[in-house]
Amino acid sequence: MALSPSAGLPRLVATDLDGTIVRSDHTVSGRTREVLVELDERGVPVVFVTGRPLRWMEELWDAVGAHGLAIVANGAVVYDVTSRSVRNLTGITRDDGLRLAGTITADVPGATFAIETVDGIRLGDGFAGRRPHPDGTIRGPLEEVWDQDAIKVLVRHPSLPFEELREAVSASVGELATPSWSMEGLVEISAAGITKAATLERVSTELGVDAADVIAFGDMPNDLAMLTWAGTSYAMGNAHPSVREVADHVAPTNDEDGVATVLTALFDL
Repeated sequence: MALSPSAGLPRLVATDLDGTIVRSDHTVSGRTREVLVELDERGVPVVFVTGRPLRWMEELWDAVGAHGLAIVANGAVVYDVTSRSVRNLTGITRDDGLRLAGTITADVPGATFAIETVDGIRLGDGFAGRRPHPDGTIRGPLEEVWDQDAIKVLVRHPSLPFEELREAVSASVGELATPSWSMEGLVEISAAGITKAATLERVSTELGVDAADVIAFGDMPNDLAMLTWAGTSYAMGNAHPSVREVADHVAPTNDEDGVATVLTALFDL
C-alpha cells in the first residue's frame, strides 16, 4: 500500500544512524530492521542520512530498503545501494582543499587533517583517529595523499580543547565550506552549501515528496538543519541539547529503539 498525502501520514522517513537507529553497541536491532522493511513494503521510503563515510556503511545496506537510496558523508554523496554506485557526489577538489587546509593551519597551528574519499580515507601527517586504521591505509603529507575529490575533510588537534577547535575552524572556514561535528574531537568539513538537509531536500524532490510530508530523526548538531527542514522532527532521548531544542518531539533513546517505537505507533505497525 502506497501512502498518499491525504492519509495524513509522512511519505518519507529520514533518519540519522549513529546515536539514532544504531545502538550503543554499534548494532541495529531486529525490531528496528523489521519496522524499516515494513515501511518500505507500504511504499514509504526510509532514507539513511548519515555523516558516515561509505566505508562504514557496508554492514547497514540491507536495512536501507528496496528504494535503494542513502545520503552519506553529511550530504556529500547520494548512493544507489542496489547498483553499489555513487549517484551524486559534491566534494572538495584537491586545489580548493589544500588552500582550505592552508588557511586553517595558519589560523589553528598544529591542526592535522585527513580526507574521506569514495574509496577510503587518506591520512595527512600527524592525523590520528579514534579507531585504529587498517594496514595499507594511505598516509603522508596532505598534498601527496590528496589524489581525488574529498567527500569531506577531517580536522583534529593534538592538544586544543574541542570547543576551541571547532570555533576556530568554523571561523577560519567562513563561507568557503561547511563545517560540522558529530563526535568529540573531530571537525568535519563539507563543500560549501552541502548539508544533510540540502541533499535530503533534493532527493525528496526527486521522489515527489514535499518537506511537510517528511519525518526526520537525529541526535547531533549535524542533524539540526535536516530536523528544521522536515515537516515533522524527532530528537532522540539521548540527543545533544541543541537538537532537543529545535525538534518538534523527543523519541525514546537509540538503545530503546526510539525510532522504531515512534514509527510503530504512528503507522500502526
